[in-house]
Amino acid sequence: MGQITVEKNVGGIEGLCIITPKVHGDARGYFVETYNKRDMLEAGLDLDFVQDNQSSSTKGVLRGLHYQIEHAQGKLVRVVKGEVFDVAVDMRAGSVTYGKWFGVKLSAENFKQFYIPKGFAHGFLVLSETAEFCYKCTDFYHPGDEGGIAWNDPEVGIEWPDVVGEYSGSASSEGYEMSDGTPLNLSERDVLWGKLSEK
Repeated sequence: MGQITVEKNVGGIEGLCIITPKVHGDARGYFVETYNKRDMLEAGLDLDFVQDNQSSSTKGVLRGLHYQIEHAQGKLVRVVKGEVFDVAVDMRAGSVTYGKWFGVKLSAENFKQFYIPKGFAHGFLVLSETAEFCYKCTDFYHPGDEGGIAWNDPEVGIEWPDVVGEYSGSASSEGYEMSDGTPLNLSERDVLWGKLSEK
């Protein structure tokens, strides 16, 4: 394999991959290939990406947990500024790891990428003062096809780093904050998602 190393089935969940590119650096700075289809094919990842997205968020912003219902997307995610804790939850019917989650810290410093196949809910929490998050998708965004599950679903039990608080029966961020006092910041939509068992 040329410019990447791939750790497959991370967390014991089939299909989830952490991809680490080679970084070429010197006194001037660095160079890195952020995507190379040939290297991905050599790693056994035959993916057709059709859309790239980028978002900017501040500390305490929690986006998720999202998926598309009829037009499921595979996502290759990375961070170009700051640090986030990125999470995938297996929602594939019949999967032996259904309902299991895995999370990884992605940052501009570690260059790690996280590949999340179709059939997973996805979300992230911003740990740095600001973060810029980029991802490639295997299907287009389809308005009206959005689904989600509560970021704090106790049956899934995601261990969000630096978050303190107790589940009060909903996805509301009320009663939660980061360990330094930063409030959690969720969208109006994300506080309404229900539990995985209700899907």
